[in-house]
Amino acid sequence: MLKLGVNIDHVATLRQARGISYPDPITAARICEQAGADSIVCHLREDRRHIQDRDVLALRKTITTRLNLEMSLNPEIIKITEKIKPDIATIVPERRQEITTEGGLDIVKHFKKISRTVHTLQGKGIAVSLFIAPIKQHIEQACKSGATIIELHTGAYAEAKSPLTQTKELKKILTATQYAHALGLKVSAGHGLHYNNTAAITQINGLEELNIGHSIISEAVFIGLENAVKNMLRIIKGKK
Repeated sequence: MLKLGVNIDHVATLRQARGISYPDPITAARICEQAGADSIVCHLREDRRHIQDRDVLALRKTITTRLNLEMSLNPEIIKITEKIKPDIATIVPERRQEITTEGGLDIVKHFKKISRTVHTLQGKGIAVSLFIAPIKQHIEQACKSGATIIELHTGAYAEAKSPLTQTKELKKILTATQYAHALGLKVSAGHGLHYNNTAAITQINGLEELNIGHSIISEAVFIGLENAVKNMLRIIKGKK
């Protein structure tokens, strides 16, 4: 059964906008779990624009499902990840000036550093996922790095301006999923998925988890976080 990972970064974004103590991402994680989320995702960025070190520590202590920590290849972040020991560490590209993660890892260019980090984290008992574009060469390199999981970047699909382009991008994700499975990799997907474009993604056999954040947190403003998570779960399970 396809799983849902809920990214709670933007709960912390709202908190940091005022530099106060609320809304609390730890409380948000608890509500998401109670609503049926299969994992909690957060990104400890180098500039700490939303999630803070103390949040990750608290999440590690309180989460009852799985903690998926998104991280860059920054040495400080790697050390923190080793200490926290999330269930999954997802290595993502990171640029200070970007609003959100803009694409997949350039795994060809940074293969040695990525591979070294994969083995370092796995040595601490942490499963490692690589956030990559649905490109054959990148999937091959991900497999060679020693990672056991990839998360396919769905941004091009989510941002497609026409049904034809969307269909083409969806086919790329399907082909990439099938190829990754043939190499023995587990496959997740995420970025830009929302209540109107997720259903088509759920039809791809072999995807294990969809990681969704911004659209769920945005919907929660109007209907509450519990309902927002439950509604996304209905889509993922084909009940809506």
